[in-house]
Amino acid sequence: MGCGRRKFPELEKNEVTRLDIDENVNPDIVWDLNLHPLPFKDKEFDQVHAYDVLEHLGSQGDYRFFFSEFNEYHRILKDDGLFIASTPGEESKWLFGDPGHTRVFSKQYITYLDQRSYEQQSGITQMTDYRHLYKGDFRLQSIMYQEPTSDSWVFVLRKV
Repeated sequence: MGCGRRKFPELEKNEVTRLDIDENVNPDIVWDLNLHPLPFKDKEFDQVHAYDVLEHLGSQGDYRFFFSEFNEYHRILKDDGLFIASTPGEESKWLFGDPGHTRVFSKQYITYLDQRSYEQQSGITQMTDYRHLYKGDFRLQSIMYQEPTSDSWVFVLRKV
């Protein structure tokens, strides 16, 4: 998702569908990721990769877009599929150093993508219950920080 000009040879050994809003980067599909539904069939992909993309989508506080977005990623992933992404860290100079960045993608957001969190926290903590909007379900597999600057972080979610 949002492939841009960067190349990932380790990924492109497999069958890859490249999507971007910019036709000049020669993606397989030209598409604005702010538009839902995404142009893919249900359960089409084993993995979805979104490197330095999420901070360009939606806007800070637009919870409706956030949940629509992750409902779509859930829809297009096969069962047990992986969603792998990176975003600038909260201390990164690039967080709002790029004029196209419209939101912070906080590590706390991941809590809202795991349906178990709602069962454990709704009515007990200050966690807002968004189950009326969000039907997907992901489990956090890992979080990593890119060294040496920790300007960005990478996370892996597994579709439940």
